[in-house]
Amino acid sequence: MIEIRHRDERGHLDHGWLDTYHTFSFDRYYDQHYMGFRALRVINEDRVAPGRGFGTHPHRDMEIITYILEGALEHKDSMGTGSIIRPGEVQRMSAGTGVTHSEFNPSKTEPVHLLQIWILPESRGIQPSYEQKHFDTEEMRGKLRLVAARDPQEAGAVKIHQDVRLFATVLEGQTVRHDLQKGRFAWVQVTRGSLELNGMLVEAGDGAAVSESQTLQLSGHGEALLFDLN
Repeated sequence: MIEIRHRDERGHLDHGWLDTYHTFSFDRYYDQHYMGFRALRVINEDRVAPGRGFGTHPHRDMEIITYILEGALEHKDSMGTGSIIRPGEVQRMSAGTGVTHSEFNPSKTEPVHLLQIWILPESRGIQPSYEQKHFDTEEMRGKLRLVAARDPQEAGAVKIHQDVRLFATVLEGQTVRHDLQKGRFAWVQVTRGSLELNGMLVEAGDGAAVSESQTLQLSGHGEALLFDLN
């Protein structure tokens, strides 16, 4: 079974400096039918104005993944990490016992467009940690490139403390397939363009929940993230 979460049905808030869409309930947006999917708790699509951002704020017991689509995002945290995240890079921050951080658009002229993803960890109170890796577009073109997984050695992916495998793909007319094993679930989030998921049209901003074991097929012209969840 595949259930489409249409982009126009998401929560939407425009703060002026921040234009944000919430796939699942978040902040002032609440929908009892969309509180998350399995361990996937948040997918926020954010556009942050030049020179603006999120001031220092706390998190705990959450796996936070930042995926940049356009522009750059500057990150600083209480672990002493300071970095700039750009397209092609995946950032993972495990909040664990508690961490504070800030995120700003360092450009004076260009907005930053990103997805921020929260995943519930498999255990509470882990040691906070940070990781950031670059993945070349060629590794994703016409393929499902593993970018985050519980096994840190698997395909050079960043580590997440949950039984989740996150793939990224860039399609230019190609087709990719993913076999969803028995007892597993999937969420597909389209980040750009227009694709077909098992013959169903999905466009940028759309998501899809898959709740039965089957082969997933993505084709068309666009980009997507695929979460394989327990």
